[in-house]
Amino acid sequence: MSKVKKLTKGQQRRIKANHDKKLQTKTTKGSKDKVQWDDDDLGPAQHGTIISRFGQHADVEDELNNIYRCNLRRSIKSLVCGDKVQWRIGKETQHSITGIIEAVHERDSVLSRPDVYDGLKPIAANISQILIVSSVLPVFNSDIIDRYLVAAEQTGITPVIVLNKIDLLTSISVAEQEVIEKQLAIYKDIGYQVLYASSQSRDGISELKSQLSQHTSIFVGQSGVGKSTLVNALMPDVGILTNAVSENSGLGQHTTTVARLYHFNDGGDLIDSPGIREFGLWHLTPEQVCHGFIEFSDFLGLCKFRDCKHQTDPGCALIAAAEDEKINPARLASFQRILASLNDNKLTSRFND
Repeated sequence: MSKVKKLTKGQQRRIKANHDKKLQTKTTKGSKDKVQWDDDDLGPAQHGTIISRFGQHADVEDELNNIYRCNLRRSIKSLVCGDKVQWRIGKETQHSITGIIEAVHERDSVLSRPDVYDGLKPIAANISQILIVSSVLPVFNSDIIDRYLVAAEQTGITPVIVLNKIDLLTSISVAEQEVIEKQLAIYKDIGYQVLYASSQSRDGISELKSQLSQHTSIFVGQSGVGKSTLVNALMPDVGILTNAVSENSGLGQHTTTVARLYHFNDGGDLIDSPGIREFGLWHLTPEQVCHGFIEFSDFLGLCKFRDCKHQTDPGCALIAAAEDEKINPARLASFQRILASLNDNKLTSRFND
């Protein structure tokens, strides 16, 4: 008998790779292959709304408010909570998957956040209203409100400012109360709607419900302002997790883990999303930031120099307008701080949910 020739290391590697591939195909055949339906295995096309997204799966709500977990066609490049889709139900449920999403309808609006690695990353779609939540405690920060307003103006989605925890106003000084009210008065003068609420005292909750009833809304705001607590007050049957403000840092902790769309009993929808943890503006141009300050519009293009940086430049129309009290100096200062931070690609303008 002739001696068997010894395999080379390269041949051994190729054989092992082919063997592993066969094993993987064999072990996954009972899972992945079974949820790839043929057309004959699917019902007619129907419309639905994405309630939540989980990797390669998504929960779809049909027109009768029934929810189905579905696979995604490979042709779908982007799918987020709030998307309107075309989907088909399978004739049999396979491995908890009941259907497949075939197409995404054109979005009326999309809320995205910048990501260092992925560029602009969509986090929710078809939103008609952004509620920017601030609070009396841990701290009222108008700079963060201004940044959210800029982001909202870029999307074309209507922003509404909410001052939360108004039951705590008596725990701060009169001077601090005056600072908060003065800043909110600036937003009102510009034309923004400002609401007041407290989940503890229930003040303003009915007004907030009325504001939400005809919209698909999303709450944004820095850590600890009480977004989840507000949602629980608005829809107590949902029971979204909340965390108390840290005694050490004075900040809250992010509690939402997966974006999800909820329905209010009185009408309207709410998307609760962890994607609002980071909401930097570093991807915007100075011109885009400028247009995010809507009261500046009458003075844009009037600067002495076309490349005016609106900082200390001579002949700056915005600086002159602030000096003449045609725009508020505090808003101009906030605008200048945002411009100064645009080159920081490390997301200095980062908000924690």
